[in-house]
Amino acid sequence: MTTEILPVHPHSPQRSIIEHAAEILRRGGLVAFPTETVYGLGANALDSDAVQRIFIAKGRPANNPLIVHVASIEAAREFATNWPASAQLLAQRFWPGPLTMILPKSATVPDLVTGGGPTVALRIPQHPVALALLHAAKLPIAAPSANRSNELTSTKADHVLNSLGGRIDMILDGGPTPGGLESTVVDLSGTVPLLLRPGLISPHDLRLISPDLQFASHLQSGDQPAQKYAVISAEQSAAPLISPGLMSKHYSPRAKLECWLPEGWRRVQELLKEGASVGWLRWGHQTNLRHIRIKVFDMPADSAAYGSCLYAKLHDMDQAKVTHIVLDLPPDEEHWLAIRDRLRRASSAWHEPLTPV
Repeated sequence: MTTEILPVHPHSPQRSIIEHAAEILRRGGLVAFPTETVYGLGANALDSDAVQRIFIAKGRPANNPLIVHVASIEAAREFATNWPASAQLLAQRFWPGPLTMILPKSATVPDLVTGGGPTVALRIPQHPVALALLHAAKLPIAAPSANRSNELTSTKADHVLNSLGGRIDMILDGGPTPGGLESTVVDLSGTVPLLLRPGLISPHDLRLISPDLQFASHLQSGDQPAQKYAVISAEQSAAPLISPGLMSKHYSPRAKLECWLPEGWRRVQELLKEGASVGWLRWGHQTNLRHIRIKVFDMPADSAAYGSCLYAKLHDMDQAKVTHIVLDLPPDEEHWLAIRDRLRRASSAWHEPLTPV
């Protein structure tokens, strides 16, 4: 299969290009498109054959559900059997935007979309290209991130092409995605709102709308690291997952990623002495270092800017063909929660003292 790549204006997408992509979706094809978070790989959410193509193209486990993107709150309500007051309040505040809500699914939603589970993940994206595609296609779009399963998330069209080229029909190239991290996921299918995946919307902002918001067990603070970040692996269970983004191995570069606090610099030196080629994503470190086998990038001190460039820099390190990536961890604070969640799943090694340094 030849993957068609069409540049599209990120703020004023060309109608002819969007209509061409919408027609591909209507006939059961796969289209990658930018959102305000990351690139998504879209298919008609009501067409089981088309949705199956997503799982095949990504190599995605069948129990890992997809997010259904819709164009309006009214459309979202059609796919949920229960729409609590908390869902309405959160939707009015954060939609369109990087919030995914988990709700009991209606019979309209194919089981394949939900990984065989009883709930559905719903979102209205904010990106002009994504919204234009939804309105032109006139159907809900099931869309996980546009990359092979467990590999680095795509935040540029080139990332999508490198990962899925030849496996999908089209890529709408709207430039780099602004947010850089996947959507925040809140489960509203139980008695209280539950944060399952942190993202661009902070827990603080969520609590302003839902004061009773709780963290899922793998995000609870105060536990030991192995418990604090306990997540689900495909090897542990084939049962349906309630949400995307809960696999223990996820968002991973090809190079071995090691996360360190505070001894990243020492680890870089060790790896260089061992003859490794190293990428160093340093944070708050002023050491000058020049070496033929090292690529260095200073990560932003601001969490939003850090999240926006994280995957892109990991992609750059893979493109440079380093064997190891050493990353200086940001602090264990709530506004860094989403970034640390992604790093925990992407890393091969995590070195952090149990008490603050």
